[in-house]
Amino acid sequence: MNAELKDEIVIRPASPGDEEGILRCLAAAFEPYQGAYTPDAFADTILTPERLAARLQQMHVLVAAAPEGIVGTIAGSFHGAEGHLRGMAVLPYWRGTGLAVKFYEKNGYRRSGKIADFFGMPLIEYLKSLS
Repeated sequence: MNAELKDEIVIRPASPGDEEGILRCLAAAFEPYQGAYTPDAFADTILTPERLAARLQQMHVLVAAAPEGIVGTIAGSFHGAEGHLRGMAVLPYWRGTGLAVKFYEKNGYRRSGKIADFFGMPLIEYLKSLS
């Protein structure tokens, strides 16, 4: 990955007009792994426009925007004194650049040590203590 391109990334809250880019990012990021997901888990991961609209209302959604458009996305919500991340995706071209890990570390998220059931699949949880 060209360091200059990485420097052009802006992580910002999702805004109206980002929906198509978010859906495209989720689909491209997870399509190679569809066989590893149950049908319900995959549908809840790549989203439909309606499910994305609900997520935008229920969660704080961020995008990683580059000159070519949305190259990454992540959503988060609060449960008591913990913040939970959901729906993190990076376009295949940006994999391995540290874009997602950078977000986690920069914002204080760590592995919780818990593994939850996600439509019959293991889900490794990350959290951030807000206390």
